[in-house]
Amino acid sequence: MSILPQLIFLLVFAVAGYILYKRVSYLRRNIFLGQKEDRNDQKDQRWKTMLLVALGQKKMFKRLGPAFLHLLIYVAFIIINLEVLEFIIDGFSGQHRIFAPFLGTVYTVAMNMFEFLAIAVLVSCVAFLIRRNVMRVKRLSMTELKGWPALDANLILIIEIVLMFAILTMNATDQILAERGVEKYIALQGLFFSGLIQPIFQGMSDGTLVFIERFAWWFHIVGILAFAVYVTYSKHLHIFLAFPNTWYSNLKPKGEMKNMEEVTNEVNMMLGIQTEASSEPPAEIARFGAKDVNDLSWVNIMNAYSCTECGRCTAECPANITGKKLSPRKIMMDVRDRAEEVGKSLDAGGPGLEDGKSLLGDYTTKEEINACTSCNACVEACPVNIDPLSIILQMRRYVAMEESGSPAQWNAMFQNMETSFSPWKFAPTDRFNWADHLKNEEAK
Repeated sequence: MSILPQLIFLLVFAVAGYILYKRVSYLRRNIFLGQKEDRNDQKDQRWKTMLLVALGQKKMFKRLGPAFLHLLIYVAFIIINLEVLEFIIDGFSGQHRIFAPFLGTVYTVAMNMFEFLAIAVLVSCVAFLIRRNVMRVKRLSMTELKGWPALDANLILIIEIVLMFAILTMNATDQILAERGVEKYIALQGLFFSGLIQPIFQGMSDGTLVFIERFAWWFHIVGILAFAVYVTYSKHLHIFLAFPNTWYSNLKPKGEMKNMEEVTNEVNMMLGIQTEASSEPPAEIARFGAKDVNDLSWVNIMNAYSCTECGRCTAECPANITGKKLSPRKIMMDVRDRAEEVGKSLDAGGPGLEDGKSLLGDYTTKEEINACTSCNACVEACPVNIDPLSIILQMRRYVAMEESGSPAQWNAMFQNMETSFSPWKFAPTDRFNWADHLKNEEAK
């Protein structure tokens, strides 16, 4: 028996593995352009969050229809990959359906379950294509999704449909060949869904059927490997990043904003409050807030790469709903696009972060970040616990503290808070005048 197919499979597998290794290294480097941040506390809560939100799809079910379709694809992705394991073993060993002789009837049941899931994926993908391109759901057809994002979403759905057809075609021709007694093909005890399309192939010769079956087998496994590589260029990277992204979720109450440690230490020293941090010599601060991706934390950048571009955050954003330019989804896409630009520049031996561009200004505008009400609706809506508000607040802090570029009304409020300890322009000694007035009125 020729070992050429195994050698070809080994070569294809090795090439895909090498490309994946390079892409994962590239993405890891881009994510760690950000500042250090330690989020490994409360491990029990982090495990619970990851299992419920990433694995259990908990937050998806706020919209029942899309959630059910997404669940079908998600379950199929996990379970059908068990069959991919058999493909890989067959590819290396030169065998065919290596598990079938050992599992017997159980194997047939498993194959029928895989085919049912393949049909479920077909139906779900067609429904998603209709939602995007025919019904044109508003959050799936907004300005920031024009061009590559829209093409990417459609491509992945079409690829999944084609791969599912390949499985059904392979099984249908495989069983016809088994019934004809062709060597190495194993007759199973009936495959329902692929059996429905067997009449299409019944009149073909054995040679033609072997070619179709082998083509479908190779197309499916090479397609799976190509899909794994493509995902690293796509918004569908969330398939893998959803798990670490939910593990490193911000577990603090959603209304709690993170203080800037540098400012807190300065205030403590001014007030004579001794803390461990304030007792140490102050380190040189490169920048207050965030102007570019390297000013954000690595968790912020991982959030951006985990973005599913579903637009649930933007659909819930009160600023966006009332016609403001702010779109939390676009903020995350901006961070990812800027990290990609810097990464490609570094790989090409270019200036990287010193290219004269920045996240704030070249990607995200002040008008966008100033429209944010800090309500946390976007954080609550995200199905994988992304935190756009953290990025918005850091960019606003840069504008306020480094550029003094906040709107005039904000600057007046800041000044009042600095001098009068409240947003209103009156002396702290007058703060309880209203109580005295009320007391006088009651006395009358």
